[in-house]
Amino acid sequence: MDTRSLGRSPLEVSVLAYGAWRLAGSEGKASIEGSAYGIRALHAAVDAGITFIDLADIYGGGRCEEIVGDALRQSPGLRQRLVIATKCGIRRSGDPTPQAPFRYDFSREHILRSVEVSLKRMGLHEIDLLMLHRPDYLMDPAEVAGVFVDLRQAGKVREFGVSNFTPSQVTALQKAFPHPLVVNQVEISLLQTATLDDGTLNQCLELGMSPMAWSPLGRGALVQDPGSLTDARQRRTAEALVAVARRLGTTPSVVALAWLLRHLSGIIPILGTCTPERIAEQALAATLPLSREDWYELLEASRGSRLP
Repeated sequence: MDTRSLGRSPLEVSVLAYGAWRLAGSEGKASIEGSAYGIRALHAAVDAGITFIDLADIYGGGRCEEIVGDALRQSPGLRQRLVIATKCGIRRSGDPTPQAPFRYDFSREHILRSVEVSLKRMGLHEIDLLMLHRPDYLMDPAEVAGVFVDLRQAGKVREFGVSNFTPSQVTALQKAFPHPLVVNQVEISLLQTATLDDGTLNQCLELGMSPMAWSPLGRGALVQDPGSLTDARQRRTAEALVAVARRLGTTPSVVALAWLLRHLSGIIPILGTCTPERIAEQALAATLPLSREDWYELLEASRGSRLP
C-alpha cells in the first residue's frame, strides 16, 4: 500500500489507517475469545498493508490499548512496522469521584497521567502520535503546548495532533505550540461533508496537516443495501455508490473510501471493521483511481441537487 508523510512530520504512514476501537468488542464488551479476536483483526490490517493504527485511551475502557500491547509482545518486530496513535482528553462520569460529570480535560495533570497509562497498557516507551480527543472548552493553549513540549523532550511522544477541532481551535493551539500539529481527526464521509465547506480541509492544506476521517462509511449506512435504508439521503447516496461500483468493477465501500482519498488534502480514512475479509476488501480503495466526474457524481447524490 502507498504511504504518505503524516503532516509535516518525518512519520510515514499508509494511506489508510486502522481504527482499533472495536478490538475489545462492541462498546467495550469483551469478546469471548479474549484478545485473540482483536489481534486477528490487527494482523489482517497489517497483512493488507496498513501500518497506521488509531487508538484512544477510552476505547474499550482501555482494553483496546492492552490488546495492541498483547499483539506487539506476541509478534517481535511488529512494532517497527507500525505508527501507533492514541488519544486522550475524554473523562467518563464518575472519574475520579461518583459525582464527577462526563467531561473533557486538557489539564496538564490529566494529559500526563493519560500518556503514562497508555504507555503501560501497550508496553511502549514512546507513542508515535498523541491526539487530543475532543475540544475542552476550558483549554489553556499555553498549558497544553507546555505539556506537549515536555512529553516530546522526555521521549514519550513523537508527534501531536487534535481530533474534532474547529479551524479556530487548531489555530489557537498551534500559535502556542512551537512544533507543527500534524493531524486533525474529524468525521468525514459522503454523508458528512461539512469539512468541504467549513474550512477544516482548507486549513489542513494550508498548514500541511493530515486530515484523518473517522466513520468514513457514514456510520455503516454507506455499506447497507440501499433498499433497507429509510433515510432519503442515505438511500440516494448508497444507490449512487452501487452504480459507480458496478461501473468500476468493485464494491460500494471501496468507492466510498476512494472518494475520500481523491481529495487533495490527503485525507486518511480510518477503517473500523474487525472482519478480516472486509479489511482486505476495503484496503483495495488505496489503488482505485476515481475520476473527477465520479467524485462529483457522488457528491451530487449526497447533496440531492446539482452544485450551484
